[in-house]
Amino acid sequence: ALCVAWELVLAPVRPGGSWLVLKVVPLLAPLRGVLRGRRYTIQWSTLLIWLYAAEGATRAWTDPGVSAQLAIVELALALGYFAAAVAYLRSPSGGRGQTE
Repeated sequence: ALCVAWELVLAPVRPGGSWLVLKVVPLLAPLRGVLRGRRYTIQWSTLLIWLYAAEGATRAWTDPGVSAQLAIVELALALGYFAAAVAYLRSPSGGRGQTE
C-alpha cells in the first residue's frame, strides 16, 4: 500500500503518477505463501525484500522532502520484515511441515 500511495499520490516521480508504481508487483508473488507461513516462501522472500531496502536507502539519500521520508519508512519496513522473517524461521516451530 505504501508503494502505491507513494508513486501515485504522496510523492510521485512525475505529476499524476508514474510507471514506478509497478514496483509493487514483485511483492505480490510471495504474499500468499508468507500469509500461510510457508517456510520456503519466507526464505526466498527475504532475498527479494533487500531490493526494497536498497531502494529505500538510495531514495532516502537522494530524494528531497516527502519522498525521502517515505523512503525511510520503506527502508524501516523492509528491515523490519527481514528481522521478523529471520526470527520466525529460527523459532522452534518456524513453519515446519508447511513447505511448498
